[in-house]
Amino acid sequence: METDQFYGNLSLFEIIQERRQRCDESIQNSTSIPLQGTHCPVTFDGWSCWPTTLASTSAYVPCPFWIEGFDPKRSAHKDCDENGTWFRHPSSNKPWSNYTTCVDTEDLNVRLQVIGIYETGYLVSLVALLISLATLSYFKALRCPRNTMHKNLFTSFAVNNFLWLLWYRLIVTEPEVINENGVGCQVLHVVLHYFLLTNYFWMLAEGFYLHTLLVSAFISEERLVRWLYVLGWVTPIPIIFLYTVLRLYYQATDQCWLVEGFMMVLIIPVSLSMALNLVFLCNIVRVLLIKLRAGPTHLTEGRPSRTLLQAFRATLLLLPLLGLHYLLTPFRPPKGHPLEVIYDIMSSATASFQGLCVATLFCFCNGEVIAQVKRRWQFVVFRPRMNSYTATTVSVRQVRPSRYIRKTLCLCLFSMFI
Repeated sequence: METDQFYGNLSLFEIIQERRQRCDESIQNSTSIPLQGTHCPVTFDGWSCWPTTLASTSAYVPCPFWIEGFDPKRSAHKDCDENGTWFRHPSSNKPWSNYTTCVDTEDLNVRLQVIGIYETGYLVSLVALLISLATLSYFKALRCPRNTMHKNLFTSFAVNNFLWLLWYRLIVTEPEVINENGVGCQVLHVVLHYFLLTNYFWMLAEGFYLHTLLVSAFISEERLVRWLYVLGWVTPIPIIFLYTVLRLYYQATDQCWLVEGFMMVLIIPVSLSMALNLVFLCNIVRVLLIKLRAGPTHLTEGRPSRTLLQAFRATLLLLPLLGLHYLLTPFRPPKGHPLEVIYDIMSSATASFQGLCVATLFCFCNGEVIAQVKRRWQFVVFRPRMNSYTATTVSVRQVRPSRYIRKTLCLCLFSMFI
């Protein structure tokens, strides 16, 4: 049985060309050997070479190992009709090989479930991120350098989530598109991984921003944010450019680039950014502890102070922002390992719902945002009613101040229960 080790590091195009060449040699050898009875000739269908087969029988070959979702231990078959011609599919009227038996249905169901988790998580995260961006952009009181950093991080995540939805809907679930390997799917792959890099670099920018403000008290926030724009949006460009050039130069462009190649070009910068964020986080905790020890402890009966608890709470909120949760699942189990399914489910959930987590922690649970939304809600809902009731009370008759106040309060309370 042929495996990927048999062909070494050949690309998919080179593998198919090698198999075609070997099949052509089989065709030449078969013509020199006389056969008795009616047979279907040796043929190559684009994936496999089918040997000479007796009429009214079927030929069997191992399933292609390079097709995602195929089990190379299984066999595909091709039917030879009574008249010595290969079976033609009724809908296309072209010779047809049956590769449906190659599909590992159990593995396919797991993959579909994982894809479903990805799509659900990215869609929910995209909606949450768009709401967060609209909220931070609408209220003028929330326009500050810190929230500017958050908005850039939200934008990076939102675009990346949208591109992932396109990738799973238009590429991964469409085998025809993968086999055609058009320019569109390759460009989508490059753009998708650029914005994936911006996610990590904006996480690094957030960590560096918080660390700088805590350590250097006299730095200009506006100037710092301008430099972080370069870190978040410009730094990933040469990395993704190098990744693209290497894949094009070594012709690792098969199947819409689904086959991993030169991923270390992306993994190394991402790992470095995560390591730097870990250093920032540890130093932030160190500085917080130093400042807490310098002030009053306010300890009562051996219990930690409220200030200390708030510091640890802020540290926990930094974990999803800085992307440290990716360190929990750094190694993928080998294919067929019992933990592979658990890893795929955990990885899909943590990756796709990260945008929702960031939007929730730094927008929906933000005290400043909640205060602005509550103030706006009270203005929209209660201001017109207060004006209408006051006008009605004044126009009917003039009352004493104490009775006027009591009547207005009663009317407001009554309106809240209607």
